[in-house]
Order: sequence, then structure tokens, then C-alpha cells
Amino acid sequence: MAAEVLERSISIHNEQLRMLQQDVWSERYVPAVMTVNGRKYDIQLRYRGGHTREYPKRSYEVIRGGRTYHYNAEFDDPSLIRNALSFRFFEWLKVPAPKTKHCLLYLNGRNLGVYLELEGVDRTFFRRRGIRMQALFYGVNDNANFSLLAPESNQPKASLMAGYQHMVGTADDRRKLVRFIRRLNTGSSKDRMLALYLRRRLDIDNYLRWLAGAVFTGNYDGFEQNYALYRHRPSQKYRIIPWDYEGTWGRNCFGKPCGSDLVSVKGYNELTRRLLRSPAVMEQYKELLETTLENHFTVRKIIPVAEALHSAIRPHVARDTERKWSFSTFDDEVDFIEQYVKERRRLIADAIRRL
Repeated sequence: MAAEVLERSISIHNEQLRMLQQDVWSERYVPAVMTVNGRKYDIQLRYRGGHTREYPKRSYEVIRGGRTYHYNAEFDDPSLIRNALSFRFFEWLKVPAPKTKHCLLYLNGRNLGVYLELEGVDRTFFRRRGIRMQALFYGVNDNANFSLLAPESNQPKASLMAGYQHMVGTADDRRKLVRFIRRLNTGSSKDRMLALYLRRRLDIDNYLRWLAGAVFTGNYDGFEQNYALYRHRPSQKYRIIPWDYEGTWGRNCFGKPCGSDLVSVKGYNELTRRLLRSPAVMEQYKELLETTLENHFTVRKIIPVAEALHSAIRPHVARDTERKWSFSTFDDEVDFIEQYVKERRRLIADAIRRL
């Protein structure tokens, strides 16, 4: 059965629209009205994204009823389903991930085409899941690599908060994150005291499940940025949530085929490197990879979900005049993803034997 494609309609005064369009890089919101299921809501609206703000089909961020929603054009993804499919996969791994819905987005009556509505990772995200969150940070660029060094220059960072956007919490929460990163990078990764420290300060099970999700889906950009890091209030441990999984399932963040072997089974950031040097943690991770390969990362489980998402939006994609990719490329995408799953299964099975 195909998934439902919803409609979202934005009405905005011409003056506010001109303000929005004058500076696509502005973080300032403008007022507008959104109609959802026949009900009108006052909203705050702005463009979102990095290089995608210069695309002909832009993405939007909306604050509606105190909640944040993202409307992603998915312009670089010829399937338009990679984010949605990835977050479904993370749910199978028991990692909280944003809820997604495909929709037709209208702006002042003009059909902008197929968009993906994503739930924002905000206070409501945690409240809906019964998670007691104390502090929240977004990893917004590759300085969020858990290292003391900047990735491009390999020189010490001016601030260990580089790469992070602090969304919830106090100055003390920022200091605690800085201490965590500094302690992680102090001494030998085989140091018993470091292993004990990480068990006290990091939810290792959650982290390994997140790591496995990035590894199986092949998100090269997902290890040093594009995640949300939060501190769980009862345990005082850091946990992690995925974000921005458009460049996955065999294509990079610009939509180009990148092969099934792009991403190492061990991932790419400093926290992962130090964590996996513990024999006990490596054994735990190996068992998780094996279980995921057997129960979740299979053609039988993944492809019906991909087909349902794809078939629901297919008639609307055919009429979307501002898409980047040809309709024939879109039509071949489920087969492309299936081939990726088959190849990735073999590669990960081989890598597990070498761990």
C-alpha cells in the first residue's frame, strides 16, 4: 500500500516574500500562514540548508504551534526518499529519528512540487518520546568531529564548540561538552580510565546503534556533522540522533553515485576511533552489525518500504517541473537502492569477519 502524500499550503504577503528572497542566507524568519488539513496556522518561515539555498527549488524551515518543521526539497536526491528511508531504518535500530511525511507544498497558490516534511529535533521531539533531555547541540559542520583539531587544517581549534550549535541548555552545559571532548582526547585511547569515563558519560549502546545506521546507509557526511547530540537528564550521558540522510543508499550528498564501499564499517570520527579500540565495545559493535545484517538490512525488509514511498510520490514527481533529475532516473531509483543493499550486505559481511 502506498504512503499518503499530504498537502501543505503557505500564504505570505508579497512584502514578506520579498524580504525572504532578498537574502537567501538570512536566518531571520518572516510571518506567514500555513494551511494544514483545512486549518490555518500562523507560522514563522525562513529558508534552510547550506549550498541548497541557491537551488531553484529551496527548502524551508517553519515554526508552527511552537514546533519546528523542515520542508526539504530533496533536490539532490533523484529518489526523494533517501532521508525518509534512512530514518525508518534508524527506528528499526531503536535510535530516535525525525518522523517524515511526503507532501505537496504550495506557496501563494503555486505548486512547488514534492517536499519531505521532517519533524524538527527540538523540545517537543523529546517530550513526544518520553525522553528527558537536559542539553541539546546540533553538529552543523565537520568541526563537530570530537577532536581537538580542525579537520581541514589539522591545527588546534580556536574553540571546542566549533562545529556545534547550542540549542537547549546553559553555559554550564557548553562547558561540560568541552570537558567531554577534551577528556576524550587526553591520554591513550587504551587507557582504562578513559574507557571507564566513556561508560559514565556516553550511552554506548545508543552510540553504536547510531554508528551502525550511518555505516549501513553509507552516509559519509554523517560522522563529523549532521547529527544532534543531547545529554540525557536521568543518566547524565550523551546520546546521539541522526540528521540529514539525503546522501545515502549509494549516492553522495550531491546525488552522484559513490559506490557501496565508500564508508568504512568503523566510521570516521575521533570518538568512534577511541571507543572501538576497547575489545569489549568492539565485540558489542560486531554483534550489533551481525544482528542488523540478519534482521534489518535485507532486501526483503527495506525494498517494500522504498517501493511504498516511491509509488506514492511518483505521479506528483512526474509533474514537478523544478526537479533536478530526469523522471526516468527517478523511476530507476528503487532498483538502484536494491543493488546498493545487495552490494553493501556483502561488503559488511566481509568486514565483520575481519573485525
